[in-house]
Amino acid sequence: MTTYALIGAAGYIAPRHMQAIKETGGTLVAAMDPNDSVGVLDRYFPQAQFFVEFERFERYIEKLRQDDRPIDYLVVCSPNYLHDSHSRYGLRAGLNVICEKPLALNPWNVDPLKVIQKATDRRVFSILQLRLHPAIQQLKDTVRANDNNRTYQVDLNYVVPRGAWYQTSWKGDISKSGGIITNIGIHFFDVLLWIFGPCLTSHVSRCTNHMATGTLRLQHAQVTWHLSIKTDNGKWQSTRRMTVDHEELDFTAGFEQLHTMSYRRILGGNGYSIADALPAVALVSDLRAQMG
Repeated sequence: MTTYALIGAAGYIAPRHMQAIKETGGTLVAAMDPNDSVGVLDRYFPQAQFFVEFERFERYIEKLRQDDRPIDYLVVCSPNYLHDSHSRYGLRAGLNVICEKPLALNPWNVDPLKVIQKATDRRVFSILQLRLHPAIQQLKDTVRANDNNRTYQVDLNYVVPRGAWYQTSWKGDISKSGGIITNIGIHFFDVLLWIFGPCLTSHVSRCTNHMATGTLRLQHAQVTWHLSIKTDNGKWQSTRRMTVDHEELDFTAGFEQLHTMSYRRILGGNGYSIADALPAVALVSDLRAQMG
């Protein structure tokens, strides 16, 4: 049975990873989070050891290794600015790593991961789950089959309302989350780069603590994008809308199993690598730099 340890058990995305571990036949042996509101563990792995201090978590992982019961994977669901640090720890501890997006806040934070990955003969896998959505994969196939000289017109409007807690949490601190462009936008910037090719030029038109707008010129697309955690009409309603040449993609459903699908790919030897994750990390870093 594949064994896992998880950092960031109290976070928003951690239950998706717990579900994926369970649905792929694995077991969560240990979890860590400074916040002890982790009753969600009872739903999936009530026997998992839990720690609020990293040092005790690290000590337990090392003891398992010494007892010849090593963990197979470290799952990183901590705040964004800690992702590369926790991934480095996992590699050095002899674990393969499954890391939530973003892999790092800046591309230069990724370089040490490449070096340590090679030295330890362990791997870091990035969760790029939106690439597995049927609507996104269908679009990818369509673009691949068409004329490579074509330029698509893409409009992305992604609104996911968040309460006042958001700005108070680490997510509202741009030095920790990378701001809305990174924390929310990177999911879609990744698939846009994956489908339409590398970014040629980028521009941020407006950016506040709750919204951002801009444009991208990709190899095969002109993109206008709008991200927001505050609704314009006063209704508490999410909007996930992307049009390609004025034709709307329907990807409003089908998100629930994407993490499980990601884990199956990793276990099957087809997980997304550091190289796969790097273009979106570089793009959001460049977009933040434009903000000054």
